[in-house]
Amino acid sequence: MTEDARFEDASPKPLNLGAMDAEDLAVISALAQDAVLPVSELRFEKGAGRFALLLNRFRWEDKTAARPERVQSVLVFENVQGVASQGVDRSDKDQVLSLLSVEFAETDAPSGHIVLNFAGDGAMRLSVEAVQATLRDVTRPYYAPSGKVPDHGA
Repeated sequence: MTEDARFEDASPKPLNLGAMDAEDLAVISALAQDAVLPVSELRFEKGAGRFALLLNRFRWEDKTAARPERVQSVLVFENVQGVASQGVDRSDKDQVLSLLSVEFAETDAPSGHIVLNFAGDGAMRLSVEAVQATLRDVTRPYYAPSGKVPDHGA
């Protein structure tokens, strides 16, 4: 007789998640919370209707890591018709952003706005035809340079 596989025996796999509605996007938001990135890693490909961010994502999903870890991930939004920002100086390539949340506000189903909220009152609003997003890890995890778990002072 064979034994069932146990969750504890699995090796950590890179994330590759998709979102097609607000509920799916909430999962991506939770996993991308506290990701950091320089403004230079924001890309809007207007002709393709694509907005992408290269994030240094905190690995909230790995509670067993001996030290806090981060991993580079790409967060991509499709069907983007326009991008607006507040408190984010896209010309300052040295500005570092800390992502707090990703939210969807429907305007005329299935269209709406995806809002990226950053620490320090910065935000970006993506006008989308519909929610279509992916979050994919693109490097191996590495120890968080700060050696600390992000803390929001509950």
